[in-house]
Amino acid sequence: MTQNARPSPDERDTIDLQDFLKLRGLVETGGEAKFRVQGGEVRLNGEIETRRRKKLRRGDIVEYAGERLRVDW
Repeated sequence: MTQNARPSPDERDTIDLQDFLKLRGLVETGGEAKFRVQGGEVRLNGEIETRRRKKLRRGDIVEYAGERLRVDW
């Protein structure tokens, strides 16, 4: 008998940076998110973040294109 793999509590409380940008409508596609993040156009908690799959947690602050958004859901 196999068990279904369940995400850990930490995994349920995170979102990838590129997915957050798409979800909030800051970019239109995953390709655009990749380009913007890897190009150094996005800040996470005041620091440039170039890892598009960086896991965001509640309370993180994302800055891009003049927008400043708090990660919260």
